[in-house]
Amino acid sequence: MPDQLIPTSAVLGAWVATGLTLFIYSFLYKDNPLFKLGEHLYVGVSIGYSVVLVWYTVFFRLLWEPLMKDIAAHPAALGTYEPVIPALLGLLILTQFFPRLSWLSRIAFAFIVGFGSGVAIPRTVSSYILKQIEDTVTPLITMSANGLSMGVDLASPQSGINTIILLIGVVSVLFYFFFSVEHTGPGMVTARTGIYFLMIAFGAAFGYTVMSRMSLLIGRFRDLITFAGAEYGYATPVLLLVTVLSLAAWELATRRKTGGE
Repeated sequence: MPDQLIPTSAVLGAWVATGLTLFIYSFLYKDNPLFKLGEHLYVGVSIGYSVVLVWYTVFFRLLWEPLMKDIAAHPAALGTYEPVIPALLGLLILTQFFPRLSWLSRIAFAFIVGFGSGVAIPRTVSSYILKQIEDTVTPLITMSANGLSMGVDLASPQSGINTIILLIGVVSVLFYFFFSVEHTGPGMVTARTGIYFLMIAFGAAFGYTVMSRMSLLIGRFRDLITFAGAEYGYATPVLLLVTVLSLAAWELATRRKTGGE
């Protein structure tokens, strides 16, 4: 079965992706114009895409389309014009660019901060305080139809042994940050245990961060290997050669300029 032809747009996208990837990785050599070009393109395209997406989503999808639809269905209804209120608040924020009218932006910012705090605080308390307390005070022994039971299952978050470990970790970490009592004797042991739990947590978080970055790196290398084939016009080796030659020419020109001065 013959290989399917790859569309021209996909080939062009492969060349652009390969070139920008190599330009960004050229920073491993040193800061250079190719890296700056890739960096500026990345930031510019990201900001442009975000602005267009927000403009389309906020203005057309959330304001213009619902407003026109409601006006066509119920032109005299007061609730039809409710989307105008957040639109006016958004316009008030733009008064920051006009010094004489900038005080109007305080109305919008006050509403945003107040509403955002009212929404975020209950969720934060529920997620980071109440949920943590609930998991910490999980009963070690439960009553069932067969009598008292204490589950011991490392794979189950509700098992007794995991509950004990969680309880020890919470108490020891909290005691480590409790400085009203001198950390000596049993207190020092408890505080040291809290340090161990903190180091395990920080190590796990750091390991997760490293693995996520390694996943991105593997994805980029996989694309570079894929785009090195004939179906993509040997994009990777050609652009790699262009990048190396460009860096060599730039380095030579820089040394000549520095030597001439």
